[in-house]
Amino acid sequence: MSTKTEEKKSGATAAKGFQPLGDRVFVTYTEEMERTAGGIYVPETAKEKPQRGTVQAIGKDVKNLKVGDQVLFDKYSGSKLRIDDEDCLILKEEDVLGVFTS
Repeated sequence: MSTKTEEKKSGATAAKGFQPLGDRVFVTYTEEMERTAGGIYVPETAKEKPQRGTVQAIGKDVKNLKVGDQVLFDKYSGSKLRIDDEDCLILKEEDVLGVFTS
């Protein structure tokens, strides 16, 4: 097992017991508004997954992202998985379209 010191050296961190490899990024979806602009409530079953997420962990070869970044990604990119009843996504760094700045 790696120590926190080793993780900091490599630039990689693990989240929810998952460690991405290489240039992969582990992302959880960011919640979007539940109503339309007209104020209509959208039921959970009719919602599409957002294209925005929060970086939870990065592989050691990721150069331009860090844990906690809010990112935008293409709707059909990456590999979807479910961990602890939460939908997550594994992306290559090159599949991230951009980072939101505050």
